[in-house]
Amino acid sequence: MSASETREERAPGRTWSPWRAVVGFGVVSLSADMVYEGARSITGPLLASLGASAVLVGLVTGVGEAMALLLRLVSGRWADRSGRYWTLTIVGYGITAVCVPALAVTPFLGGAGLALACALILAERTGKAVRSPAKTALLAHAASGVGLGRGFAVHKALDQAGAVAGPLLVAGVAALAGTLWPALAVLVVPGVAALLVLGWIRRRTGNPDTRPATAPTAAPTQGPPGPATRRAGWWNPGDGLPRTFWLFAAAAGAATAGLVTFGVISFHLTREHVVPVAAVPLVYAAAMGAEAVAALATGWLFDRFRGRVLLVLPFLVAAVPPLAFTGSVVAVLVGVLLWGAAMGVQDSTVKALVADLVPPATRASAYGLFAAVQGGAAVLGGVLAGSLYERSLPALVVVVAATQLVALVLLVVTLRHVRRARVATTA
Repeated sequence: MSASETREERAPGRTWSPWRAVVGFGVVSLSADMVYEGARSITGPLLASLGASAVLVGLVTGVGEAMALLLRLVSGRWADRSGRYWTLTIVGYGITAVCVPALAVTPFLGGAGLALACALILAERTGKAVRSPAKTALLAHAASGVGLGRGFAVHKALDQAGAVAGPLLVAGVAALAGTLWPALAVLVVPGVAALLVLGWIRRRTGNPDTRPATAPTAAPTQGPPGPATRRAGWWNPGDGLPRTFWLFAAAAGAATAGLVTFGVISFHLTREHVVPVAAVPLVYAAAMGAEAVAALATGWLFDRFRGRVLLVLPFLVAAVPPLAFTGSVVAVLVGVLLWGAAMGVQDSTVKALVADLVPPATRASAYGLFAAVQGGAAVLGGVLAGSLYERSLPALVVVVAATQLVALVLLVVTLRHVRRARVATTA
């Protein structure tokens, strides 16, 4: 047994009820979301003030989202192989708590400010990648005791409370100061709070028991690799994952490719003077509110209708560009709210179905692989959105609609395979 496994296995057993653990993780996410969602609400205007073009904004935000997803392939496998779920979770949150407030110094560095801002944005997304699979595996373990859909939905609602509060805090400080950097500096407070609360939860909960009592409905019959196999180093993180998982990952990747980043949307809002720069965080806060409502609604519906509730996602994504990239304040707000709703479904209910498709001992690896597919799509989507925005908005609308048609077809095929697997299991 390795030293790392020994340390993790000595963690105290879980003393909280599943609901208390879910809410605890939600409070951590609330604080952390105040940090990075507060910063993301002004990423476009910040980069623009430092001299960035729309293409660069699309590239940086797209690559950032890709890193936050692709690097989970490594961190997810590492979490399952080492069992260090808590270590990776804490390190990831720590990176975010440091990098976001550091953006406050970029306006004072002249020409180097833009380069540093881009680097810090990418580093913050790396922190997201480090913690996400391990944290989601811990959350899925707790949520399985209350219903995966409901557990992920409640967590997401608390998460989104921070995603609303962060941009509002940024908007208020920026309005009072008349500039952006103080609004970024103040985010150090919720960042420290997130780490303190996470440390408290760690003392009250232990690692998840990843030994499956029964085989998952849509997963293969063989059990997941044991600790000895994982320590041997030859285990492929894709082993033991059913065909339905890969079909679903492809569907989610197509949806991600069409979901333009808020960095590009906020760039449009400021360049076309749709709203004042100080109002951009308020628009983002409204989107985060829509994300919370969508996550709660679809999460609750998931426990009743399972994956069929996800059929709404491609329609939400396809409706964003023709509304968000206009000059009408009302149309833009509707488009941004739909963007937030799509994010809520994609970042919450989608994860519930992943947990439903794979064995418990491979969940972190599965989340990493799933995110890697989404990450590749995010790079393509971010660069494509930035380029098409500069050249032709009608072309952007058509391309996004085409990707969502592909996503819808793949999702329908996925759900059919899931239904057949369940029928075969119960027969």
